[in-house]
Amino acid sequence: MQPSFSYRGKILTIDDIKFIRNLIAENPGVSRWALSRKLCIAWDWVQPNGALRDMVCRSLMLRLQEAGYIKLPAKKRNPDNPLVNRKSPGKVDIDQTPINRSLSEILPLEIRQVRRTPLEKTVNSLIEQYHYLGYCHPVGEHLKYIVFSKDRPIACMSWSSAPRHIGCRDRFIGWDPEIRKKNLHLIAYNSRYLILPWVHVRFLASHLLGKIARVLPVDWRCMYNHPLYYLETFIDGDRGFTGSCYRAANWIDIGCTTGRGKNDHTHKVNRSLKTVLGYPLSRSFRETLQHG
Repeated sequence: MQPSFSYRGKILTIDDIKFIRNLIAENPGVSRWALSRKLCIAWDWVQPNGALRDMVCRSLMLRLQEAGYIKLPAKKRNPDNPLVNRKSPGKVDIDQTPINRSLSEILPLEIRQVRRTPLEKTVNSLIEQYHYLGYCHPVGEHLKYIVFSKDRPIACMSWSSAPRHIGCRDRFIGWDPEIRKKNLHLIAYNSRYLILPWVHVRFLASHLLGKIARVLPVDWRCMYNHPLYYLETFIDGDRGFTGSCYRAANWIDIGCTTGRGKNDHTHKVNRSLKTVLGYPLSRSFRETLQHG
């Protein structure tokens, strides 16, 4: 049986490893960055929007070197790592005059996608200041939103790549592990949802969830060049949350997390159990996610 090496769901055979060794040997003096891009091109390892997966490829090559399979050239430089040295978002000052009105009185609302715009810092700051979890930079594909009422920010949302494995979600969809790895990018995860604390508008939270379910798939396709078929989020009942606004917006109770986290190796509960809620964006979401 041919030996293999696994990294983030990608299986490399001994022939794959030999190919990388030859690539390094045929390109003496080339940087690790350039090698990773050459490998991405050779393997057609790209994101749905066409961008090379060179950061993931570089990490793979480092793991292969650590395991003794390959020998990379020496580092040419040590670039600053923005993920390691990332600072907490700075505080922004906005109008905090209380809004105590009916939903009809604050209409119309504008849901503005702000990733890669000057307003992205405002979203980060508001979530850091007023969300109970604070701000955490999303990994992978993600979008951020501010909701405005008459030019005043009243809510923020962030959506990101879905967690790799959630037992109840995977059973609900009915996909096997290999198909899940292939089609996971067709799901988006609501990682943060914040109604600003001085905004008191009945039915606002569920109303926005209904609107974002129509806006998000369009923006996601524009940014990442692929559709979405399903949305999900977690509700932490230990903190007193019930997810009533999601349920009012027709999200479905799928089950609970195991409380072990994505990198668990002990099979013991090490964090609070969370309710998993899902929102299909298509009647045929199961067929699409099961088969692609």
